[in-house]
Amino acid sequence: MPYYLFLDEVQVPIPPSSLQMKVKNKNETATLINEGEVNFLKTAGLTELSFDLLLPKNRLPFASYPDGFREPRSYLDLLNRLKTQNLPFRFLLNRTDPAGMPIFATNMRVSLEDYTIQEDADNGMDVVVSVKLRQYRDFGTKFVEYVINEKGEPEGNATRDREADSAPKPETRTVKKGDTLWLIAQAAMGDGNRYPELYEANKAVIDGKNRGTGNPRYTIYPGQVLTIPG
Repeated sequence: MPYYLFLDEVQVPIPPSSLQMKVKNKNETATLINEGEVNFLKTAGLTELSFDLLLPKNRLPFASYPDGFREPRSYLDLLNRLKTQNLPFRFLLNRTDPAGMPIFATNMRVSLEDYTIQEDADNGMDVVVSVKLRQYRDFGTKFVEYVINEKGEPEGNATRDREADSAPKPETRTVKKGDTLWLIAQAAMGDGNRYPELYEANKAVIDGKNRGTGNPRYTIYPGQVLTIPG
């Protein structure tokens, strides 16, 4: 079963031969009088992923280079950026059948926790990197506001909650040369066949640029900023 791995929309040349995905358990147990041990079910913890990446020094016939051949240093620079920018990014593992048709995908926002560059004479000039990722969940801080009367006491219905400005913003993609709606839907939504949803969410932008050009309905142009449907 072929599969393809993307880190922040960059496809790695050789998918890892194995990948561990651990869904951490947050359930709690307690012993009740006359009831014995019981289990309190909690929301699952953050998923953790770990795998090794082989970054070849020379072009290999079985490796994938959709944007042209890259030296290992290019991918090491990518990992360094993902680690130092302190921002979540997209992890996409796309699985296809032998005919190239999508089967299913793992698509989540993650943070780069650790990566280790392995030096081994057996690898020659190639580079092997051990990578550990952790699922990222958006969250917001809740504030409680009070209106205090002259006696220094909160007034009856003056308390209200509001979400902080840290609420997640819509995800966007800037179109690059060679992009299509299908490719962007595949990378950002995990399924290229969802491109009509992407088109509908950005119809005004796409149609406005194509109006009067005679170009096909789904034509997009470098520099356009597209909103990814939630």
